[in-house]
Amino acid sequence: MGLKVGGRIEKVNGREVTYSEFAEKYMARNQPVVLTGLMDDWRACKDWVLPNGKPNLHFFSTHFGKSIVQVTDCGTREFTDQKRIEMTVSEFVDHWLRDCGAGGGSLLYLKDWHFVKEYPEYIAYKIPADFSDDWLNFYLDKFRMHKDPDTYSERNEISCSDYRFVYMGSKGTWTPLHADVFRSYSWSANVCGKKQWYFLPPRQHHLVFDRNMKSSVYNIFADVSQSKFPGFEKAIWWECTQEENEVIFVPSGWYHQVHNLEDTISINHNWFNGYNLSWVWDLLLKDYNEACEYIEDLKGCDDFEELCQRNLAANTGMNFYDFFIFIVRFAFAYVVLLHTLAHVKNETSRKPSKPLQHIYFNLESIRSIAVKMKPIDIGDRQGVVLDLRKNLEDHSFIELCAAVGKAYELIHDQDEMILQRTDLMFTSFVRSQVLSSEDLVAFIDDAFTNFAGAFSH
Repeated sequence: MGLKVGGRIEKVNGREVTYSEFAEKYMARNQPVVLTGLMDDWRACKDWVLPNGKPNLHFFSTHFGKSIVQVTDCGTREFTDQKRIEMTVSEFVDHWLRDCGAGGGSLLYLKDWHFVKEYPEYIAYKIPADFSDDWLNFYLDKFRMHKDPDTYSERNEISCSDYRFVYMGSKGTWTPLHADVFRSYSWSANVCGKKQWYFLPPRQHHLVFDRNMKSSVYNIFADVSQSKFPGFEKAIWWECTQEENEVIFVPSGWYHQVHNLEDTISINHNWFNGYNLSWVWDLLLKDYNEACEYIEDLKGCDDFEELCQRNLAANTGMNFYDFFIFIVRFAFAYVVLLHTLAHVKNETSRKPSKPLQHIYFNLESIRSIAVKMKPIDIGDRQGVVLDLRKNLEDHSFIELCAAVGKAYELIHDQDEMILQRTDLMFTSFVRSQVLSSEDLVAFIDDAFTNFAGAFSH
């Protein structure tokens, strides 16, 4: 029985959509969309593509050939994903030209290449403004999401330091059904080639899981077992063909399977911000409950909670403590941005355009998650103490603030704000230390109260 397709994803001219329109119609409503007109000036679209529209594989071998990358074999399966192989870009290109060109051999798909981290001087593309409020990559550029001395390795620095990727695959390569890491948003830009996407809305995701909600369908076009996945035939899919120079926005929690209809190169980012932060927390909470359930027989041990958090970090990529530190640092950063805007207003006697709507929305999103975390006492359990004054003396945090400020400028088309060493005196307006989720709520409330007056006259 074929798939039931009941929805098609609209295509719009990205140059005619403002950030506010994109945020309201697609991020806030968690709806997919294809955007055109955003890649015209990308260097990748010139260097990486031959005149006939095919991938310029020789360019990759010549300029990036020594890079070590992860390649999946689309014809094999290992646990819940395709089998991964490590090789150089040159070896991958040689395989592509030798085996795929001849119509034989295994179909290899280069995935999750951390190209930006590896080649920061080569500016392959410009991030569209719609996707610029990227907390996940802002943070990972300056901090590690989870520090575990037992697993940390310098060699692994690039492979876990951001969620900006390049994908390369010949016609016929594909990605099995999945929802994105952290239930983040993602965007995928086709530098060349064509992809076919199949989406399942979040409200129907249970239909592709087994009766125990433990494992999902791997390939929607395989012979799916009706006894194991009894709801699969009821699923109503959304379908989309993505052409060259088109960017697709994948919302949180939408399961999707993707097939390369032609030889394809794409650029992909995962990210989250105030609009989908709740999706990240909901996933963490679900995975935490599963981690606790898995070792329930150890519940009487003194270190049971620590074991649960360790398993959560290993399986999901962060635990409650990592997430708490993450949202506190962003609350600090947005309060610093409020302070900077208030300073600009006082110095120039002009009101920044829409200074509060974007910043207050993000702080409100963090506050709502902190309220949900109150019963768990995240900070209290771990002894986490985050101090705004100390962060303002940390170069990495100041750079995080600068990234948040630049995103604000891009989104709202503001003049450049020079973020110099921030005046520590402004911390007298708000409590400096955050030890718990309750403290975080109070910190944000203080900011709302004290900074509102700076923009009221």
